[in-house]
Amino acid sequence: MAPTKKDEKEKQVKPKLPVTCNCFSISNGEVQDVGVGLYPSMSLLNNSCDPNCVIVFEGPQLYLHSIREIQIGEELTISYIDTMMPSTERQQQLKRQYCFECDCLMCSTHSKDAVMLAGDEQAWKEVKEAINKMTTPKSQQEWKQALVKYQTLLKNTSTLLPDTNIYQLKLLDLAMDACINLSLLEEALLYGNRTLEPYRFYYSGFHPLRAVQLMRVAKLQYSQDMFPQALETLKQAYDIMTVTHGAEHSLVQNLMMLKEDCEAGITAKSGLQT
Repeated sequence: MAPTKKDEKEKQVKPKLPVTCNCFSISNGEVQDVGVGLYPSMSLLNNSCDPNCVIVFEGPQLYLHSIREIQIGEELTISYIDTMMPSTERQQQLKRQYCFECDCLMCSTHSKDAVMLAGDEQAWKEVKEAINKMTTPKSQQEWKQALVKYQTLLKNTSTLLPDTNIYQLKLLDLAMDACINLSLLEEALLYGNRTLEPYRFYYSGFHPLRAVQLMRVAKLQYSQDMFPQALETLKQAYDIMTVTHGAEHSLVQNLMMLKEDCEAGITAKSGLQT
């Protein structure tokens, strides 16, 4: 029997699935996706929502770093997705993208789920829905309009949701980004400071996302001439980044230059005061 159009279509689609599942999102220094690459040896790594390794990029070059002590015979694992999601949503995304269900300890015990969804349920559902409808602004006017939306939502949820609620935290991140794009750096710092404790909770230990967030806040502190505070924040970022990125990574080198600028700023201020 001659193959039908459906048969031919399935033959075309099926070979693409293994490639898609084994691709990595190539990210820049601030862990923002800039492309996709296929790295066969790294595709052998299995997923855990509490992994013992992380992957970082230097351009298209992929590096695997351990983030805690690994026992002899212990499997190396990475997280395929951002773990700052409730376990049910992580499972749905892994099933949709990678065709499996995760049975790691974090998923099986639903740890952190209660904190992620803390506060008024109706309020965080409304914030979640609003965030899902938002698109990335492409002009200054759109950034201004977006910031008004973020500020209104944050005002409405100020007594209903803690900053550790993941949708409230995402809203703070969005407001921070909008303020940076609009050069409202003092206000951006206010939002950024509110994210640091939730980031510490969700990305405990050595995690590149926490390190990058610390560095972003440090830059905002530096912009406000808060040199001692910026220096302390940079030290926290450095302690994480030397493990997650390695001392030779360009982002760590940028951090060191900013650290030197902070030290120079402190020295200059001291000179003016004497």
